Amino acid sequence: MQDRSSVIFGNKLPESAVRKAAKSKAKFQKKFGDDSNADYRPNVTENPYIGPSLGVKNVELKDTDGGEGFDTEKGLIVGNIRMGFGHYRISMAIASAAHHLGYTPYWMDLNGYPQTTCTKVISAQNDLYSLGSRLSKNPIFNKLIWEPVNYEGFRALTYNSSDQKNAELMAPVYKNVPKEIPVVATHVWPAQAAIHAGMKYVVNAIPDNWPMALHFSEGSVHTIQCHNAYMGYRICNGMAKDQVLKPMPKESLVYTGHYIDHELTSNIETDCAARKARKGNGKPMRFLLTIGGAGAQKEIFAAIIKHLLPAIKENKATLYVNVGDYKNVWDALQAEIPEMKGLSTEHFDAWQDTVSFAEDALTGDVTGIHGFYHANIFEAVYCTNLLMRSADVLVTKPSELAFYPIPKLFIRRVGKHEMWGAIHSAEIGDGTLECRDIPHTVQMIDLFLNEPDLLNGMCDNILTNKSIGIYDGAYKVVELAMGLRK
Repeated sequence: MQDRSSVIFGNKLPESAVRKAAKSKAKFQKKFGDDSNADYRPNVTENPYIGPSLGVKNVELKDTDGGEGFDTEKGLIVGNIRMGFGHYRISMAIASAAHHLGYTPYWMDLNGYPQTTCTKVISAQNDLYSLGSRLSKNPIFNKLIWEPVNYEGFRALTYNSSDQKNAELMAPVYKNVPKEIPVVATHVWPAQAAIHAGMKYVVNAIPDNWPMALHFSEGSVHTIQCHNAYMGYRICNGMAKDQVLKPMPKESLVYTGHYIDHELTSNIETDCAARKARKGNGKPMRFLLTIGGAGAQKEIFAAIIKHLLPAIKENKATLYVNVGDYKNVWDALQAEIPEMKGLSTEHFDAWQDTVSFAEDALTGDVTGIHGFYHANIFEAVYCTNLLMRSADVLVTKPSELAFYPIPKLFIRRVGKHEMWGAIHSAEIGDGTLECRDIPHTVQMIDLFLNEPDLLNGMCDNILTNKSIGIYDGAYKVVELAMGLRK
């Protein structure tokens, strides 16, 4: 296994950083063990949740062979981790594009194999990140610790050194996966692990457009969603403070555009026309609120709901609220806002009901508040994708959803690196600026309600963006990955 923690894109790391990386790996080894001699057998099975719609098959790890075999000609590994909802959502976009293009997406969640050292290491870091997200509600912690870590800490080349060393412990999950199957990773760890394991064709689909060394997986082809991130990544800008670093090789970095599901991209014209028609005909404006797993911004969503209650009662607004797989968030909202109960319809753990609602809403009328909760993670994440088509405005923090082709209202970020999602969206005209407090958020809600030009203008910009390929990133990532074998 090649050491990738001491030299990154030709840039030699300080000995202190290399020692720190080795200590980090040793700490995880001591805590979780080292299964590099394990012989995990990949078993391909049907995914009952998103398999029928996206063609996804699961890759499970067992002690013996079983399930289907891999299609080494048309197969594509989608390497991901469950860390919040974002990386799962990007993975679904890649799987959707692969399925549309005639390939078979194999789902490998490196945080889904509890018997492995890989999953134990990832889960420990995920728990730490989730704790930081929740603590970020404290303005002092956010200012002094959380935002600097997310903005400059993850940016440092030395941070990548430790990640690369830790990823050596993750490589065994790929041990018996055919090495010629291309891998698209939607988080850097599955990409790093794949490279360490000897996978031959790896694409590292970078989610963020704030250039950070956190996302480097040397040996893979890195893709980005935005032109404004290209140069920052290419020259490793600011990743060793003021030091001028050796650049990434040009063949290691490719602009693709936004990673968007085929089902959303192919229906952009229809869905934007429906939004403009609803606005022109005085129909209730549909706001989709999607609350992440950490629930770090529940108070903002509560304020939005309270502000919209009069408009909901007057049939001027409709709410979709997806709490994912966290029913406690819905219960807390209802406890804080008792008026919700009389206006709410619950779509809880009944997937076919959710699918039918989303389909009917494309052409029918919807009033009141509709709450969505699904215990299964695939359904919890994909629910937002289904609802997006019939929604008018997506209310979200500026993370992975910042790139989706729907008018967006951005609430306060969780981590300073996310602010660039809102900046990019505002620049291409399909979203607002980041509203960093509740008064500015409800001001923007009122603008959407009362000024048709805001929604209509965003819809027009989405159509323009589609015409120049901005939302074609998922297709291009898949084509790039499959083309590497040539």
